[in-house]
This record gives sequence, structure tokens and C-alpha cells, in this order.
Amino acid sequence: MTDEAINKLDFERYQTVYAQNPGSVAAPTAGLHFTEEILDKLKQKGVEVCYVTLNVGLGTFRPVKVENILDHQMDREFYEIPEATAEIINKAKLQGKNIVAVGTTTVRTLESAFHKDGKISATAGWSQMFIYPGYKFNVIDKLITNFHLPKSTLLMLVSALAGKDFVFEAYREAIGKKYWFYSYGDCMLIK
Repeated sequence: MTDEAINKLDFERYQTVYAQNPGSVAAPTAGLHFTEEILDKLKQKGVEVCYVTLNVGLGTFRPVKVENILDHQMDREFYEIPEATAEIINKAKLQGKNIVAVGTTTVRTLESAFHKDGKISATAGWSQMFIYPGYKFNVIDKLITNFHLPKSTLLMLVSALAGKDFVFEAYREAIGKKYWFYSYGDCMLIK
């Protein structure tokens, strides 16, 4: 296969079925696991699917190189939450339903839009949110995400949700079973 053919195939496959707005430097890769058929099956089971936009920047992939993670600075990334999405999430939270985020970018978007009144609002803005162990999640309850690289802010976010020891044990098992990591890698559900 030629480089041109590989690039064309990558361009076609490296996109979610629900992508709409250009602006990211990378696809939200946890969403690559979903097909129209899977989304339809989820909806048939009563799962409410809603969407946000986060223009993923290069900073998302920059490894943390400081000794003290409090010194790490995230790059700004533009996000947008439509009115319909805010309504669905706020209603679900009031009803005690779980909010399952697909991808760490979705987590950062929703947590960035959280207000002290316990709700999120339809909004657009810039996020520099860095989520690491010790963070108290306000919006999401569960996460579907890929296996991330060491020293990444993405791995720290996952560790904040599930606990570092649990996540590192899952990673040891994933390595032992030869799971694929990163963009085209396998995914996991963290509850």
C-alpha cells in the first residue's frame, strides 16, 4: 500500500461517525469505537445520546514534564455545549441517572462548564482544565476511554476517576494481554 493510500484510509477512519465541527488537531479517539449501528442500539435501550464540541489541541498530547504536576499548564482548547445537551444532562443528573462521557475531551468539556448550582449550561468558551488525582468530578459518573500513554494528562484524568492503583493494575493487565494503546487502541469503561 502506498503512503498516499495509507493517508487516505487514515483520513477516512480517523474520524467519529458523529463528527460535525472542524477545528481539532486530532479526532476524539474514544468515539472511534462507535458506529451508527452501536449508537442506534444504545438509543433503543433508552440511552440518551448528546453531543459537545471540544477542539482538541496539541497540548492534550504533551507529556507532563514537571516534577510537581501542579506546575503543569494545559493549553487552551475551545469547547461548546449546545442547549439540548445541557438540558439532557441537567435532567439526567436531577433524576439520579449516570452521565457516561465518551473520551477525556468530553470530560474536560463538561467539567469546565459545571456551575456551583449543580448544573451545566449551554455555553462556548475556552478550557485549560487539568484533571488529576484528587479532583472531585461534578458532572460525569463513568467514562469510556482508550488506553493512554505514560506521563500524559489523559492518564492522570483516568487515574483521578478510577484511582491510580486500579488504573495501573488495569494497564498491567492490558499490556500482558497485548491490548492496543492510544488512538486506534482498545477502550475501557470506567465505572
